[in-house]
Amino acid sequence: WDNADFSRGVGTTFYQEFSTLNTAKPPFVRDVEAKVQRYLRSSYSAAWTLKITWEKAPVSAAWTDTRKTVTYQAVLTTDGFRSYILMLYQNGGMQWDYTRLTSTNVLIGYT
Repeated sequence: WDNADFSRGVGTTFYQEFSTLNTAKPPFVRDVEAKVQRYLRSSYSAAWTLKITWEKAPVSAAWTDTRKTVTYQAVLTTDGFRSYILMLYQNGGMQWDYTRLTSTNVLIGYT
């Protein structure tokens, strides 16, 4: 994804860590486990999960309208052997105007 610019006082980034080895799992971690199980059709029990949220993030560029923001998350999770990432976007997907970026081969996700 493109760079977000929080220097203008718009938006924020925060994270939450869930260490769940030998402890009770909160609903969020159970939901992550269910998504991994559903998408990959295999059993999965998280030992550690990290949720990073970019809330109302404006794109990084001088011409950007800071009223056009997007909220998205990356969720990293592992059982100690296998690791996964979930990319979660607000309804409607990424709202930044990618046609104004210098790169033309834009995609959402990771490779």
